[in-house]
Amino acid sequence: MIQSFLRTATNSWRSQVGALRIMRLWLGATWIYAGWDKATDPGFLTRGASSFIGTQLSGYSTQSPVGFAFNKLIEHAVPVGIFVMVSEFAIGLATLLWVAPTVAAFGGFSMSMGLWLASSFHANPYFLASDSAYAVLWLSYLLMIRNKRKGFSMSFERRGVLRIGIIAVLATAFAGVGKIFTPAAVQESAAASGKTKLVKLASLKIGATKNFVLANGAPAVLFRTKTGVFAYSAICTHQGCTVNYSASSKTLKCPCHGAEFDPQSSGKPIAGPAINPLAKVKVAVEGAWVILA
Repeated sequence: MIQSFLRTATNSWRSQVGALRIMRLWLGATWIYAGWDKATDPGFLTRGASSFIGTQLSGYSTQSPVGFAFNKLIEHAVPVGIFVMVSEFAIGLATLLWVAPTVAAFGGFSMSMGLWLASSFHANPYFLASDSAYAVLWLSYLLMIRNKRKGFSMSFERRGVLRIGIIAVLATAFAGVGKIFTPAAVQESAAASGKTKLVKLASLKIGATKNFVLANGAPAVLFRTKTGVFAYSAICTHQGCTVNYSASSKTLKCPCHGAEFDPQSSGKPIAGPAINPLAKVKVAVEGAWVILA
């Protein structure tokens, strides 16, 4: 069975034209890498971490034209994250190994369209959004396969089921192996109830910042100036990525598409594709502590 499995994959590469091989290699490898990136991220499935899938879903819910659809997903963020990670491995492996190729291509197209609606729908100009480019690439690849195979048929005979089962096992195994290479998560959890103490005021020097996490898992940044303390959500208003404070430019920068925000001007965007300011987080000084107000 394994020999037949590998023979089919090898013959598929030999029989295809160069353009199709390039598309197949790029898409398959990229989707496996995307799954691996999540599997080795210590915060992806860890509530309270800045890269937690729930944080990303929360950002999508405020920016996407179908944001309402993410409200329920946020409540089940960890299962959603596992499903996305394993699906990426499965689509990538199935594409490279030529297992249910039309179904894998349709899955890649659907995932790219979903990400476009979720995170990059408002990207302007549109070519900054890689999700739409991947959707077009998957669609082109899918149509090429359809023309070659004359339809979307998939065998559900014993051999076909076994091949799909092998992909499912491999995808799960890849996700599990990724955890072996995952460093321990470093997180600063916020209390879900009562007055949450963030940091002692004396330990936060004037001009200093501190990253912290809200009760819903969303990352935030605390600032102290001569006039007091203030904080912003660290979720970029462009596509929901996590912004980081740059001491050299004294701005909050998004690593995804280069958006920059000025913390001294109510978090307003000053560069990049973002058009909305960062959301403010209410904080206050109570006694010796900075707390969530």
